[in-house]
Amino acid sequence: MATNFSSRHIERLIQSHPSQDGAGVRIQRIHCFDGELDPFLMLDELGSDRADDYIGGFPPHPHRGIQTLTYIVHGGITHEDHLGHSSTIQAGDAQWMHTGRGIVHSEMPLTDSQGLHGFQLWLNLPAREKMSEARYRDVRSGEMPRLEGKKAELIVLGGSWATLDGESISGPLDALAGEGGVAHARLEVDGQLSLSAPSETLAVYVFAGTLTIEGKKVSAGQLARLGAGDSISLSSQEGAQCLLLTGTPHREPIAHYGPFVMNHRHEIDQALRDYRNGSFTN
Repeated sequence: MATNFSSRHIERLIQSHPSQDGAGVRIQRIHCFDGELDPFLMLDELGSDRADDYIGGFPPHPHRGIQTLTYIVHGGITHEDHLGHSSTIQAGDAQWMHTGRGIVHSEMPLTDSQGLHGFQLWLNLPAREKMSEARYRDVRSGEMPRLEGKKAELIVLGGSWATLDGESISGPLDALAGEGGVAHARLEVDGQLSLSAPSETLAVYVFAGTLTIEGKKVSAGQLARLGAGDSISLSSQEGAQCLLLTGTPHREPIAHYGPFVMNHRHEIDQALRDYRNGSFTN
């Protein structure tokens, strides 16, 4: 059956860069507020065995116009927000936040024997949803279905995923903006994983080892944006781990300022006024 599929090749490699956020938390960041990864806006990787790199966490701060998805590989994050949600996620768990018109939240890191390692994705909301009600949900590792490859495993957080022979699963996070999909692939030594991948936006972020996509190597800390086609084949001689991102572009203007992402500058100005005058979450 695989011969009926058109393989997707790497169009561009994007290197993550060191940055800081919150109270001095050290991160590796990829930001694409120009629409190149639409509906995805940003990917932050938090990873350190040094407490000084992250212990300050992310004190209370606002968001408007986006969704965030936090996924933990090691350690944990405690979330609290103005809506009264309070939850701690640990290794293998995820939390999703639909900020809509406004949410104020904090995130405080936790460690396990391997320190802290996790990710936060920003997804852009379409214009019609930017002023919708805020929502929050967490998902435990045991709720996430898995697909098997050759010495490989795909852990599905959200979206629909399928192998080339037709086995398909859907993740528990079913309301990701832009029909988004997020999955974690783990490949052992000489592992292989082939997937149906028809979504217009497809990107792969490698965070451990070296991955080969259609003959081209992608190293840890690099994000590969894939071109047209409807399937993707991953392999690794040494073993690798990556996040796979799929979605449908909104193709709308993007105006960004700090934690706010709207369509136009005047909407950013309104968000700032609302936050300063206390009407932000009303």
